Amino acid sequence: MKKHWIIAAFLGLALTGCENILDKTDLSAFNEEQVFNDTLLAKGYVDYVYDQNLPTWPTGDFLKCTDEIGGESRFFEGTVQVNTVQDFGIGVNATNNYGKLRSINQFLAKLPTGSLSEDAKKRLMGQVTFFRAFRYWDLVQLYGGVPMVLEPLEGVGEEAKEEAAIPRSTTSESIALIVKDLDYSIASLPGRWSNTNDWGRITSGAAAGFKGRILLHYASPQHNPNDLAERWQAAYDANKKAIELLSANGFKLHSSFSDLWFQEVNNPEAVWVACYNNKVGDQINKNMTWDNGTRPSYLGTGGGSNQPTWEIAQAFPMKNGKNIEEKGSGYDAQLFYKNRDPRFNQTIAFNGATWAINGNANYRLWTYFVNNKTVEQKATSTGFYCRKAIDPNLAPGAVANAGTDWIEMRYAEVMLNFAEAACGVNKLDEAYAQLTALRKRAGIEPGADGYYGLNPQMSRAEMFEAILHERQVELAFEGKRFYDLRRWKKFETVLNGKSRNGVTINLKSSAPEDFAAKRDGMNLDSVYKNYMEIVPKKLDTKYLVNWKPEYYFFAIPQQALTNNPRLEQNIGWPSGTFDPLK
Repeated sequence: MKKHWIIAAFLGLALTGCENILDKTDLSAFNEEQVFNDTLLAKGYVDYVYDQNLPTWPTGDFLKCTDEIGGESRFFEGTVQVNTVQDFGIGVNATNNYGKLRSINQFLAKLPTGSLSEDAKKRLMGQVTFFRAFRYWDLVQLYGGVPMVLEPLEGVGEEAKEEAAIPRSTTSESIALIVKDLDYSIASLPGRWSNTNDWGRITSGAAAGFKGRILLHYASPQHNPNDLAERWQAAYDANKKAIELLSANGFKLHSSFSDLWFQEVNNPEAVWVACYNNKVGDQINKNMTWDNGTRPSYLGTGGGSNQPTWEIAQAFPMKNGKNIEEKGSGYDAQLFYKNRDPRFNQTIAFNGATWAINGNANYRLWTYFVNNKTVEQKATSTGFYCRKAIDPNLAPGAVANAGTDWIEMRYAEVMLNFAEAACGVNKLDEAYAQLTALRKRAGIEPGADGYYGLNPQMSRAEMFEAILHERQVELAFEGKRFYDLRRWKKFETVLNGKSRNGVTINLKSSAPEDFAAKRDGMNLDSVYKNYMEIVPKKLDTKYLVNWKPEYYFFAIPQQALTNNPRLEQNIGWPSGTFDPLK
């Protein structure tokens, strides 16, 4: 993103904003009363909340805890302890969940007493209540119900006073308060901001979409083991409203699955965005790390991380929409890349693929081995690279400062959320409509029946599986897979007792001696049929995946229990008495 966030000192916090108007102002000179009586200063506080709370490009353990990429993980090794997941916030720190919530609550408590117009107050508070909902959902989806602090307390964590010793609300109570905040945001925010400088601000549609996501999680088996109909109905109603609000304000699928990441202001698919820029050596630079860390190191300054597994490569259907194992799919294991769903080639870079990158539209990627030695400068461990959201036009020297915006919620996800909720209430026709629209955009063939390779007579259970599969493909590498497997309690059936896999592609001895000199001009099908051997490769060599049932709700860290003796530990962990399903 070419615009930037401005940073200044204020009330012991760093203020950020979308415009340059605050650059020459010493905000530390203003007192609290001035802040809540001045539109620009109040807006600066809100921009600080954005800077503290916006989600970022996927990283870390939860990205590795899927069948998308490999990598050692305590969650898959089965060695998670009480103190492993520390997101609860256990000290006096403005950067942890409850520290951020205190800044949010302070604003929500003080702004109504100021002299701003009621319309200005609503728009500012609507943005901040969204982020309070976001912070609390971040906690609830990890632990279940948490203490719902709605006022700025004097202390948290190690210095918590008696007033901060608040017991955990039930999960249902926590969800209700989160939804209440989002309802306020939906009612208070515009469907689209008219000023392009406000690109990236939360809209009513983004708040509705987030509400739909949360209620879909709450209806899923992790939280709803008894398949309660009212949970699915609430998720359906919320996601239907999100679709209606977003559509009425011009949000829709981008025309290009691969290019949608590179349109910034007024991107029709970008429902909820975190803005980045490509500035260098500036105090306001905010570069993303995905591009630099994901592309092969010799194609920039990157590290070749986030390498796709063989499992995710096989998950993509064929261009006729059939899964590779289905009768009539036309899948050829030796030519695994051929006639696949076009999203396959736009998501995964494989041996021999033409990859438009570094401004070279005809670059050919080669990852094969000759006599057990890679032809790459540094070999991919899986045989593949991720090419999703990798900017093809960046010069190698610019990769480290890439500024591609992170789209936390795409219109495509809202469609999938709506499809799943519709399936939950047995409105399968509405679910089909969302899936076929996504497959049409992807470039899958419609087929004679117009179902784009989908079984036209699916049961409710089969439709749920089809939607999860579509999410796996459409949202690959976007940080959603971990939570999909978790909310559907799929880790045991999809991964436990198994190893994730890659492939080693060997050049056969029958290949011509000058193969390396001629390969870029050779027909890829001929190369694979005559000269390539595909050998499966286990990625998990130290252990097989061992996800445990108690990980569906992580333990409250011991330090948090010590700080607040009124907290209860989750059932399934030592001395646990709190039921996160209530």
